Amino acid sequence: MLIAALCFAVPAGAQWNTFARTDHHDAQSAVASQSLSQIHWQTPVDLHPLTSRGLIHYGSPLITASGTIIVPVKTGLNGGFEVEALQNSNGSVLWSLTTDYILPGNGSIWTPVFGPALTSTPRLYYPGAGGTVYYRDSPDSATGTQGQLAFYGISQYTASARALRNFNQSVLINTPITTDSAGNIYFGFQVVKNVIDPVYDQYGTPLSSGIARISASGVGSWTPVTTVSGDSGMTEVAMNCAPALSQDEGTLYFAVSNGSGGSYGGSTGYSGSGGNTRSTGYLVAVSSNTLAPLAKAHLADPKSGLYATITDDSSASPTVGPDGDVYYGVLENPCCENNDRGWMLHFSGDLSQLKTPGAFGWDDTASIVPASMVPSYEGSSSYLIFTKYNNYAETGTGNGENKIAILDPNATETDPVTGVTVMKEVMTILGVTPNPPLAGVKEWCINSAAVDPGTKSILANSEDGNLYRWDLTTNTLSQKVTITDGVSEAYTPTVIGVDGTVYAINNAILFAVGQ
Repeated sequence: MLIAALCFAVPAGAQWNTFARTDHHDAQSAVASQSLSQIHWQTPVDLHPLTSRGLIHYGSPLITASGTIIVPVKTGLNGGFEVEALQNSNGSVLWSLTTDYILPGNGSIWTPVFGPALTSTPRLYYPGAGGTVYYRDSPDSATGTQGQLAFYGISQYTASARALRNFNQSVLINTPITTDSAGNIYFGFQVVKNVIDPVYDQYGTPLSSGIARISASGVGSWTPVTTVSGDSGMTEVAMNCAPALSQDEGTLYFAVSNGSGGSYGGSTGYSGSGGNTRSTGYLVAVSSNTLAPLAKAHLADPKSGLYATITDDSSASPTVGPDGDVYYGVLENPCCENNDRGWMLHFSGDLSQLKTPGAFGWDDTASIVPASMVPSYEGSSSYLIFTKYNNYAETGTGNGENKIAILDPNATETDPVTGVTVMKEVMTILGVTPNPPLAGVKEWCINSAAVDPGTKSILANSEDGNLYRWDLTTNTLSQKVTITDGVSEAYTPTVIGVDGTVYAINNAILFAVGQ
């Protein structure tokens, strides 16, 4: 009887509309996850993987309130994308749509995110060429109204074949789309060197890289990164950085950097170790209605005091806590003072106060964990955060003790690697699979892990090929399902469906796992 209730009594807000589920990126499920007993079905998310190492950021699966799974799929070797709507019962295709979306050039060894998003209407939005966005209504049905919008005015885009070609070669969406509760959407875009004419919005203003908004009624607006940061050296919204909204949805947060956007298919960023495109920048806050600048904070390394590295290889996005605090992951500067773990920077909602950082932030988006999920917790915080906590072998003093962690944002301890005061570890757990010839264990492959208050657990993916349940009551990896034989894996999100099915990506395949 419990299973029947779980399958059919869907709580309000159970859908997974955007990266990390909500526009705050808390990654909290409104539905208890099913037991991790078996693979229900699987489907590829990449029809032409570049390498077995998976150096690519796959877009998050999305879940409608009726349970339809929306999956972004890479179809070509170096690009080409489609979105598929799948039946949650067996993974069969309900419909699919291709897009002419062009990947932004970033000089990185990691392929950037193609990130669609849902509204609660429901309507699906997904990126197109020239900075345009396609939409598809009625995603739970085999047919639905379709259209195309441009934040600078669709009439500009369709004015002529020359204009269309010019916009396609000049304007590139470079972040996942974020939707709010009213049906408005937000995303970052690059404007790169065009080959024909300058590109302008409907008001005659030359386009430059910035943040875009399209209202639920289709009205577009934008603001340059140089305006929101007050810094003429900024060239892009940070690659793959999905914008986040405050709890009242009045403020929009995202990072900007000087890392890319100099020429079509190229980068003006500079290279650091490991081949990463490394740059510096700000966390900024703007009005979600007008995109007018509200605040900014330079992203700084807590140990060195230098500007932290904002790398195009990362998919870190801001997370907004229930108290309005903002969390954003960066890489350290210089490398590798923190064993290439980076930092989870922590700010007040108005960005005026830099609070205690977390000891890991590289390519990680914090998930919000209600304190009630951790029975052993005795502190005073109403919520905690989940982060990846790898300590990479043979990087600096890294020993390969790759963990995941629950941290208290309002309590402190001294980090043993750097000596910096960091968020206190409430609970950590070590991976279980050895990683020869390196010391330690396989790393955790997470850029956003699903939080399940219903079972007091975290659903997390590992490079060892297993999907794990971390039970926060017993501090054990209480369940696992083997989904691949274990390959070096892209950092991926974990998602919980409206019926409690858990969705995880490993080795370019989406797996539906449950009881």
